[in-house]
Amino acid sequence: RVNDYLHLVKRGHNTPSDSYFKFTVYALRFAYRIEGMKDKRIELPTIKRSKKLPVVLSQEEVRKLLKAPNLLKHRVLIGLLYGCGLRCFEVRNLKIADLDFDRKVLHVKDGKGKKDRYVPLADILIRGLKAYLEAEQPHIWVFNSADREIKGRAGGDFDSRYSQRGVQWAVNEAKKKAGIQKPMNVHTLRHTFATHLLEEGLDILTIKDLLGHESIDTTMIYLHVAQTDKCRA
Repeated sequence: RVNDYLHLVKRGHNTPSDSYFKFTVYALRFAYRIEGMKDKRIELPTIKRSKKLPVVLSQEEVRKLLKAPNLLKHRVLIGLLYGCGLRCFEVRNLKIADLDFDRKVLHVKDGKGKKDRYVPLADILIRGLKAYLEAEQPHIWVFNSADREIKGRAGGDFDSRYSQRGVQWAVNEAKKKAGIQKPMNVHTLRHTFATHLLEEGLDILTIKDLLGHESIDTTMIYLHVAQTDKCRA
């Protein structure tokens, strides 16, 4: 009576978190498949998605955030996260060979769902990237965490990308220095990118492609956040 138990727990006073149900349901479905049974042999409890809207920065807050870091590396990092709508792992996976300054595009490889996409590079980002690359001279990855001495001794294509914690630290430090009070993280810059484009009049389908979303439903959430002409009225 697995089904009865899960529904009983869900209705109880000490209800576990949504993550509990998510992993329990998915694990049971996986177990059924291993045993050669249909993964929906029983009607498992549904998993309700959160209705919370994403936090979005204003354009003035973005300006303050971009000016906050002392290091050019961190200013360019935040500029790419916002200016290209990149996920944290996408900016970490960015290689110098993925930058096309002539065509003014950035090639995002192996994004979510292992999908590639191209996103435009603004002139101000290109200038910042050129200045950063000339000053820091990274080897393979745009944001390289290994020092030059180690890199020189090792040689070759080794994993010396900027760590996830390093990206999170850079964004959080810039947030504090800029005096931004909103609760934000690395992904907030991606939400802000999409919302600002929508407010500037770009259509939702193009924004979907720029973000690399599988479904338009995922992109539609920004219609509830953006201050469009209809919302202002």
